[in-house]
Amino acid sequence: MRIADAPPGGRSDWLAGELRRAIADGRLPVGSRLPATRVLAADLRVSRGLVTEAYQRLREDGQVAGRGRGGTVVVAAPVTAGPGPGGGRAPVAPPAPPATPPPAPPVPLAVPFTTPPGSDLYDTLRAAPARIDLSPGLPDLASFPRAAWLRAERAVLGALPAASLGYGDPRGTPELRQAVVHWLARNRGIRAAPDDVVIVAGTAQALGLITQVLHRAGITGIAVEDPGSLGARQHLRHWGADTPPVPVDADGIRVDALRASGARAVLLTPAHQFPTGVVLGGSRRRALLGWAAATGGLIIEDDYDAEHRYDRPPVPALRSLLADRVWYAGSVSKLLAPALRVGWLLAPPRYRDALVDAKRFADLGNAVLPQLVLAHLMESGELERLVRQVRRRHRVRRDAVTAAVRRHLPQATVHGAAAGLHLMISFPPTAPPDTALAAAALARGVKTHPLTWHTQRPYGRPGLVLGYAARTPGELADGVALLGEALREAGTGAGPTA
Repeated sequence: MRIADAPPGGRSDWLAGELRRAIADGRLPVGSRLPATRVLAADLRVSRGLVTEAYQRLREDGQVAGRGRGGTVVVAAPVTAGPGPGGGRAPVAPPAPPATPPPAPPVPLAVPFTTPPGSDLYDTLRAAPARIDLSPGLPDLASFPRAAWLRAERAVLGALPAASLGYGDPRGTPELRQAVVHWLARNRGIRAAPDDVVIVAGTAQALGLITQVLHRAGITGIAVEDPGSLGARQHLRHWGADTPPVPVDADGIRVDALRASGARAVLLTPAHQFPTGVVLGGSRRRALLGWAAATGGLIIEDDYDAEHRYDRPPVPALRSLLADRVWYAGSVSKLLAPALRVGWLLAPPRYRDALVDAKRFADLGNAVLPQLVLAHLMESGELERLVRQVRRRHRVRRDAVTAAVRRHLPQATVHGAAAGLHLMISFPPTAPPDTALAAAALARGVKTHPLTWHTQRPYGRPGLVLGYAARTPGELADGVALLGEALREAGTGAGPTA
């Protein structure tokens, strides 16, 4: 193996692929031991962590298994029907699960994407299967640190007193609230105390709790960015809030339009606006904070993917600048996995007790064990190490999708690629409707979000929102190529460049 052949930033993926090929062609037969991670790392002149990560990917595929002192052993290889050494049959083992799903036939659409969001038909189309799913909102789930999680879970259970298995504080365990305080101080510049933190079941629950608390305080409308997250808007409306739209431009939300709306609260994604990817500019931040201070307005800061940045330094959280007027919501959905359902919410001091009451009556508090495991990962530095690893992998994938857009969609403009797990592309006004383009792509087995789903008023240019973190560079290239085919079929004349 020549590590020099690995693409920059993708060496663990490359090493895992080389090992898979060695297992498939018999160079590493079933029952053989892989080299010790320390030995292979020294041979390749790479970090031991890189080799450990590649081995973990093979474990997740079911091709190898840890045997304690026996090392890491090959336990499965593709079924072979040809002759083996000496003329006999080669050993047959159960096939390993494929690293990516096999190609599926295109999904035909019986109806076009003309149904407004929120209807049963819209939900059906959104849930349709696809061979290459480029929907935004998912990190690289294959990178979930299973081994580190198991180690932390064993450590937590080994020291857990029986009393900790009873009903606890609805705000969350003291250990995780303290870990979140340290995390926010290191990564987001937020000064807080553990009593300021309420552990919630992700940002979705945070929005529901905020809406309930504000409704009881007489605030029934929460302005939202436009374009802005459809999912967030649906959650707010489910809990009875009006969602007046406020336009977003190249510097973020238009504070003059917010002021003119008369809204008393606004939901923002200032670090990496969804879906456009713009960062709330300095002068716009000052105007926003001035609006909140002068009018008593409230800012709900959804810091959903601020840790994922590639080409720019981090921007400070609004909560760090005006804690008395800012609700701050974060979670591990984009750091680890949405399935954990763990997030945190910091309320302005005057709403803190009401938030704790709302959380208590919602569910008595999050499950204790995942909180303690997450606290262990945060305080040990394991989570920050993981963030550095996945940031490198996501950057490679970001570069792959932007290169594919340049090649196959040359008329498209890329927005918001400097950070996050998604990007937006927009087309000239003469392009077909983005809902029609998304339908044509889905017919080819590629799922993406039309920009129209995330707008309440006409945006002026059709566009698509592409999630790239959960797909391999090859899948991203194939998916964007199919988008190019869909656009050409629509008669725009856009095609691959020479």
